[in-house]
Amino acid sequence: MQARSALFDLYGDHLRARGGRAPVAALVKLLAPLGIAPPAVRTAVSRMVRQGWLDPLKLASGPGYSITSKAARRLDEAAARIYRTGRIGWDGRFDLIVLEPPNARRERQRLAANLTFLGYGTLDECTWVATRPGEDVDMLLSEAGVRYERFTAAHAAGTPGAMAVVRRAWNLNEIGQAYERFVTEQRPLIAKVNVRSGDEEAYAARFRLVHAWRTFLFRDPQLPPALLPERWPGTAAASFFDRHAARLRPAADRYVERCLDAGNRIARQKGR
Repeated sequence: MQARSALFDLYGDHLRARGGRAPVAALVKLLAPLGIAPPAVRTAVSRMVRQGWLDPLKLASGPGYSITSKAARRLDEAAARIYRTGRIGWDGRFDLIVLEPPNARRERQRLAANLTFLGYGTLDECTWVATRPGEDVDMLLSEAGVRYERFTAAHAAGTPGAMAVVRRAWNLNEIGQAYERFVTEQRPLIAKVNVRSGDEEAYAARFRLVHAWRTFLFRDPQLPPALLPERWPGTAAASFFDRHAARLRPAADRYVERCLDAGNRIARQKGR
């Protein structure tokens, strides 16, 4: 687990609801159970500041960092998809983007990752498609300096034709198998955590569960049910995730609060 990715998980799943800020000492303490060393945390934080995801600030408990408005939008969108708080509907239309890819390979890869995160799949190197418009896609393409055109498209053959487009843009068999692997790999790890487990153990197990589930933001566009195969593995995987994420949440919250309170207590003692 990379420190930068873990920080996104930490801010999104725990700190966003607590003001989106935390002292450096708490960040280090909260990532320690994941095996992430303090130097890696500080390096990742510095990188996220340069990229516009975090802002440094002075807290009563010492130096800290808060999420930027850009990060808040990304984290809120990710949370809605991770916990599926919005209903996935479809009006029968696609959002179609025809663009001129960047010349540099690294820039092409970064652009492709960002478009995939927003729910777009590729029909060819220049053509991307989604079942619903991405809210930040225009800003993303403008910031990347990419020339593009956007269209709204509906398939003349209706749903059968739309399903054929979906299968061109995404490898649903591969995504389905990834969901099955997720459950197979996570089940024995989650089963180890029970009522006798400590809060730190539950926090670490839940963190890894959410981290593994979060990777589907870059794999699965969360297509409307009408365009998915029957007995879609993602449905069973989502039920598994929801059940265990909820079960481990109270203990994980207690551990997070304890780590944050430790910094506040030190600050109060220094202020005496």
